[in-house]
Amino acid sequence: MRRLPCACLLLALCLSGTAASAPAATSLHIAAALDRPAIAPVLAAFERAHPDIDIRYADLATRAVERRIHDMSRPPDVVISSAMPSQLAAANAGYAARLSGPVIDGWPARFKWRDSVFGFTFEPVVFAYRADLLPADIALDSHGALYRALTDRRPRFCGRVAIYDPARSAVGYALYQADAGHTARFWQLVSAFGQARARQVSNTRAMLTGLSEGRFVLAYNLLGAYARRYARRHPEIRIVAPRDYTLMLSRMVFVHRAAPHPEAAHKFVTYLLSGQGQRVLTRQTQLAGPPRAGTSTDRSNGTRPADQARIMPIALDAGLLAQVDPAQRRRDLAQWQARFSVPGQPGCGASGSAGPSR
Repeated sequence: MRRLPCACLLLALCLSGTAASAPAATSLHIAAALDRPAIAPVLAAFERAHPDIDIRYADLATRAVERRIHDMSRPPDVVISSAMPSQLAAANAGYAARLSGPVIDGWPARFKWRDSVFGFTFEPVVFAYRADLLPADIALDSHGALYRALTDRRPRFCGRVAIYDPARSAVGYALYQADAGHTARFWQLVSAFGQARARQVSNTRAMLTGLSEGRFVLAYNLLGAYARRYARRHPEIRIVAPRDYTLMLSRMVFVHRAAPHPEAAHKFVTYLLSGQGQRVLTRQTQLAGPPRAGTSTDRSNGTRPADQARIMPIALDAGLLAQVDPAQRRRDLAQWQARFSVPGQPGCGASGSAGPSR
């Protein structure tokens, strides 16, 4: 009986030695402007495939992600953001590591930049509105219809429209630039937002919350994946992929050149772009991957236009770099403010002319 404590002690020491010899998991730090629940199935699948890697995910706003990229005292391993211009600019400035391998080589050329930054989703930019709070005869199925509704039925929308604040939201600024590049009539719509006293917010989440709480009846330029996911729990919210044109945005990912764990980061990005990772993304989330050769660009998610001619992808090219030039940004924001706040413009109680159609 006296030997039993010794035996237990020996067993404990052996078990302790076994635990001590087990290798510690590598921490993979991801700084992302992407709600974790929206991509959780992909993160879980990656960790199952790589049990030696433990993901530490920071869910941030686009501007906060930009600050993390430039903070070399604590760089993340992987950077994800929907703010395409700032992601491309960061890569162009040397903050993104160049990757290689069969998956990288096979990724569509129009969704990558110098093998360092990659567009891994293809998402519609949509409108959302409260069908129960607006008359059934108000059409909101195109940019032209939206302009006419804001102009002709302004009292219905006064102070209850949510739009991005381009000064606070990098993705909001990029989407406005894409709109303006597609049609000069966009600035008429901006003036209509101003006349309706639209509320400028910093993210899609604030728009959706305001819609479900009844503070907003309409929201403009939401990220489709978020909007559809939210609307499934709030059926009073309707999602519209505008029939005249629908912007398509790609969230972009890169490995930081100063990544503390570059090997784990490379594995993650490779997985995200791989066939397996893209299948999880498309089948288990509200996101969808970029179209590949021989595959359809459509996905039956209720937010993509059926007519492929209406899809207007935001190109991942050098044109995006102009948007991060400080002088150009000041000019753009000044133009936005001038169109949004025109002195002497009619207030919410007055309606203007029907204006041009599109």
